[in-house]
Amino acid sequence: MDKSNQPLNGVKCVVNTCYYWNQGNQCKAPKIEVQPPGAQDTQETDCATFYPTNG
Repeated sequence: MDKSNQPLNGVKCVVNTCYYWNQGNQCKAPKIEVQPPGAQDTQETDCATFYPTNG
């Protein structure tokens, strides 16, 4: 998936090892997917859109 020209409005990402991360803690993925269904707290969730910069 290619980077978007504009960051996702309202999404803060501090994972600077992600391909979609942009300065200012912005996400430049065209869309994100957060998983899994049935999570009970933040520790159980993750961004399935994450792609490592060295990947």
